Amino acid sequence: MTDPRTTVVIITHNRRAELLRTLDRLAELPERPEVIVTDNASTDGTAAAVRRHHPRVRLLRAARNLGAVGRNVAARHVRTPYVAFCDDDSWWAPGSLSGAADLLDRYPALATVTARIVVEPDGTDDPIVEELRTSPVPGPRWLPGPALGSFLAAATVLRADAFRAAGGFHPRLWLGGEEELLAADLAADGWWLTYADDLAVHHQPSALRDSTVRRAHGIRNTLWFTWLRRPAGRALRRTWYLARTVPRDTTSLRGFAEAAAAWPWVLRERRVLPAEVESRLRALEHAQRASTARRYVG
Repeated sequence: MTDPRTTVVIITHNRRAELLRTLDRLAELPERPEVIVTDNASTDGTAAAVRRHHPRVRLLRAARNLGAVGRNVAARHVRTPYVAFCDDDSWWAPGSLSGAADLLDRYPALATVTARIVVEPDGTDDPIVEELRTSPVPGPRWLPGPALGSFLAAATVLRADAFRAAGGFHPRLWLGGEEELLAADLAADGWWLTYADDLAVHHQPSALRDSTVRRAHGIRNTLWFTWLRRPAGRALRRTWYLARTVPRDTTSLRGFAEAAAAWPWVLRERRVLPAEVESRLRALEHAQRASTARRYVG
């Protein structure tokens, strides 16, 4: 079986071994998808290793680490109707790309399909999976799974035209919860997001990550999204809740400081979401506060 409907896009930075493992797994998929890798200025020989071991992979080399914007760069080269994002430490299960494409074919108002995340080497569900299964976001009856307010890039297949029309990932957010703003803008454009429990992505978390930097960016990006898209009252409440609940340390302070320093461009780009999309986000607030999978720790 081959399936020409979906291109897999991967961003990577100095994770040569993990990336090669992921490319090996993707090469074994029955769908035989085209794969595009954006190498975000790696210095560990990643590009040469990809050319040597996976010459059919399309390799794009960035002059600097673009973070999530590396996906935007790759998406410009996608010619298939659907794009599946994948991290360098994760890979799609056989048949899942075709299953997601089938759903996107069947439901023309659907923009994203997020798969179940299986954590390796234990083969257990990621803690976020139960939250996806039980999403409180109201959705239309035709939706093939739970409606979502956001998505996880490394476990999601998207309609490529919808992704590009929404502007892709915002360049200022870089990495760390960068999906939330794009998801809201997709919803504002009239699209729906869903979860499919019978599709799967395997994730073997890399040890090569700076958890404190990722946490600071997560706090900053949450604040930016809140200030950019939520009504003033809700934005103030969300800001106050974060201020009270994040760890009291220099990492959290850095996140708030970086967010506050961007007030000029936030005010310039602020665009409150339509009431119907805002109601979906309100439905998520209790689940977000109770979440054990989305805590700003590390």
